[in-house]
Amino acid sequence: MKRVILDGKIMVSKYKLHKEIKDKLNLPDYYGKNLDALWDMVTGYMETPLTIIWVNFDISKKKLGYYADEVLFIFEKAESQMEDFNIIVKDRSRKGNMSTSEFLKKYFVDDRRGTNSVKWDGLDTHFQDENLVAMWVADMDFKSPDAVSRALRDRVEHGIFGYTFTPESYYDAFMDWEEKHHSYKISKEWIRLSHGVVPAIYWFVNAFTKPDDSIIVLSPVYYPFQNAVKDNKRNLIMCELKNENGIYSVDYEKFEKDIVENNVKMFIQSSPHNPVGRVWKEDELKKILKICKDNDVLVISDEIHQDIVLKNNKNIPAAIVEGGLYKNNIITITAASKTFNLAGLHTSNIIIEDPKIREIYDDYVLTICQGSVNLMGLIATEAAYRHGEDWLSSLILVIEQNYDFIKKSFKESLPKAIVSPLEGTYLLWIDLREYIKPEDIKEIIQDKCRLAVDFGEWFSPSYKGFIRLNLATSPKYVK
Repeated sequence: MKRVILDGKIMVSKYKLHKEIKDKLNLPDYYGKNLDALWDMVTGYMETPLTIIWVNFDISKKKLGYYADEVLFIFEKAESQMEDFNIIVKDRSRKGNMSTSEFLKKYFVDDRRGTNSVKWDGLDTHFQDENLVAMWVADMDFKSPDAVSRALRDRVEHGIFGYTFTPESYYDAFMDWEEKHHSYKISKEWIRLSHGVVPAIYWFVNAFTKPDDSIIVLSPVYYPFQNAVKDNKRNLIMCELKNENGIYSVDYEKFEKDIVENNVKMFIQSSPHNPVGRVWKEDELKKILKICKDNDVLVISDEIHQDIVLKNNKNIPAAIVEGGLYKNNIITITAASKTFNLAGLHTSNIIIEDPKIREIYDDYVLTICQGSVNLMGLIATEAAYRHGEDWLSSLILVIEQNYDFIKKSFKESLPKAIVSPLEGTYLLWIDLREYIKPEDIKEIIQDKCRLAVDFGEWFSPSYKGFIRLNLATSPKYVK
């Protein structure tokens, strides 16, 4: 087997990194030296059998930051898909990163039944059938990072679980993560904690709107958004996204028209978008946020899926769009729960930059919530933000592998089914109407295929015949 050494001491700029790869692997020139082109070159032109040994990776990482990780992800993804190809990385700051097979062997839990899991033990309650394969609710069939388990175990061994305040180290870990991974520099005074993203949205609805006020969403959308509006006796305005062969975009003209005609007070945004899998580009966010600001509409930006971004897409926090032009009209909420599978620990972060909005929120919370924070949630979240990066890198490779398999399989076997491009989240949106009558979707998918999925009409009445699949599981379930 041929062995090639890539030296991080040489690859200290994007140009030198790409040139070293091109020369050592005998790849042709590729336009723009971008990551998409590199992937095409690697899969299209790289000869195997081959072992690549990337030495001094930590030097490349120091010079290029996350870009070096992204190039490494390309090789690791190729390793999972190509026979007789291996990538060995030495002297890397990202110690412990593993292949998809290693990740699955270590972290996949084959049987979660008997643990009060909503996803698995809740099948009978939600689907009236306990023997389905659970690919619905958005949590993972993977253990959380080792550092999380260790931190929780250490506290359990301590044995006291009394009232707790939020330590400075928690704020530091969260702020460091946001700045490193999302270029969002946060001040501690902006941060508030909640027991979950959904409870926080209910709080925002009550703190900033009145009964019968109108609140808008871009549908199809995560159904608890709709519940938060309707449960609190507000008027729900559903502005449908434009669907062009499975690719979704915002109808800005209709969005503004709906806002003006209904005197909308609040917009609840999903970014990345659940369920259609879009990672909004900055230009898209700019148009949305400008319309809201011009019409005095407060933006609640749910960014809980911010870390699950695939391929070469990039998450952009709403609050930093156009250099933070709209930050004083935005409340951001996020959590480590989707990223690191911590949903049961009920810890989320709220970011409110504007002092007046922050004061209104604080005054409202005093009337409903006097409890302390979740001790174990704080410990787990801090450990995940400090030590979970390697785990997350491997997780994303598994999700991409599952997505690629489904996309390829559907193209070959069900070519008229529309699989929306998965830019972000681990939730895949599929239009099956060319094969299944909308009224028959439950009978086919649940009763015959034996799958528990989120059905399209849960997200909007217009989407019967669609399904949402959870890909954060073993490829054996996907296949």
